[in-house]
Amino acid sequence: MTPLDPPDRLLMGPGPSNPDPRVLAAMSKRLVGHLDPYFVHLMDETMSGLRAVYRTSNHHTLPISATGSAGLETIMMNLLEDGDRAVVAVIGYFGQRLAEMARRAGAEVEVVEVPQGEIVDPAEIDRALAKKKTKLLAFVHVETTTGACQPIEPMVAVARKHGALVAMDCVTSLGGIPIDIDALGVDAAGSCSQKCLGAPPGLGPITISPRAMAAVAARKAKPHTWYFDLGLLFQYWGENGAEKKRAFHHTAPISSIYGFHEALRVILEEGLEARWARHQSAHDMLVRGLDKLGISLFTPAANQCATINVLAIPSGVDDAKVRARMLERGVEMSGGLGQLAGKVWRVGIMGHNAQAERVDRFLGALGESLRS
Repeated sequence: MTPLDPPDRLLMGPGPSNPDPRVLAAMSKRLVGHLDPYFVHLMDETMSGLRAVYRTSNHHTLPISATGSAGLETIMMNLLEDGDRAVVAVIGYFGQRLAEMARRAGAEVEVVEVPQGEIVDPAEIDRALAKKKTKLLAFVHVETTTGACQPIEPMVAVARKHGALVAMDCVTSLGGIPIDIDALGVDAAGSCSQKCLGAPPGLGPITISPRAMAAVAARKAKPHTWYFDLGLLFQYWGENGAEKKRAFHHTAPISSIYGFHEALRVILEEGLEARWARHQSAHDMLVRGLDKLGISLFTPAANQCATINVLAIPSGVDDAKVRARMLERGVEMSGGLGQLAGKVWRVGIMGHNAQAERVDRFLGALGESLRS
C-alpha cells in the first residue's frame, strides 16, 4: 500500500465541495468515546446548530451517521408503512429515488413527473392528492441532475389542503439558498454534509416536525429498518428534556461530528442571509463568465438556482475530453446523469467554493480546456 497523498483539487462538481480548512482541522482533534460526557454535550450543540441552519425549533433534528441518501431514507422509512399512500413529485433522478424509497417502505406511490429541467405544477399535485387519502407528499427542492428548483411554499399549501405530511429533499440547497422550515411548514427535510454546509461527506442532517413524529408514534408496526428507526436513534441522541445519560445505539463517527459541528459554527458566524447572498453573487459571476465563453445553462431561467448550475455542452464539444483537461488543471466538474449524460456539465457553487476567486479559477480552467 502506498502512502496517502491525494491530489489538490478544486471540487466544482455537484458535491463534494472543498470544506473550509477549519472543518478539516476540527476533524483531526483528539478522539473521545461516543458516550463520553464531552461528546454527549457536543451532540447537543450540533443538534442546536443544525436547528438554527434549518430555521426550526424541531427537537428531532440531527445528523444521521451515514450519507445524505441515508437521511432521506430515514425519513421515508419512518413516515411511511405498509398500506400508506404517497405522492412524489419527480423533476429528475433524485425524485425517482424518493419514489423508490417510498415503495420500499411499503407505500402505494403515485409519481407526478415532468420533463428534465422543468418543475411540477402544484395543480398537478392537487389532482393527485384529491384521488384518495394520502399520508405523504415528497419532493426535491433542488434537483442535482437538472438544476431545477421547485418552490416550496406552493407544495406545502396543497399538501395541507389534503391533510398530507410534507417531506423535502434539500440536499443541494440547505445552507446555500433560503430555507425556513418552520415558516414554510415542512414536516421533514433531509440534506447532506458535503455540499452547501461545507463539511466532508458522511452525514445526513435531517429535521422532523412534532406533527411528523406524532405520525411515527402512531405507526401500526415498527419501521422496516433498525439502524434508521427514529425511536431508537433518539435514545442515543436524546429525547426532548431527556437526561444526559444516553443509551447505546451505534458508535457515532466522532471525527465527522467534530467537522460537522465546526461547519455549523462557520455558517452561523457568517450568518445565513450573508451566506445565501454570497452563493447568489458567486452564481451570478459564473453565469456572466459562461456567457463570455458562449455557454448557456440547460435549466430554464425561471427554474434556476444559485447552488447547482447545469451547463448545456456546446455542439461539437467532447464532454469527457474537456472534463479530463479540467482535471489536469486541478479542477473537477461533473457530467450529466441518465438522460442528460453527454449533454450537460454540472457545476456546484456551494459552501466554501462559493467565492469569487474560486469561480474565477474555474472559469479560467474551463476556457483553457475548451481551447486546448
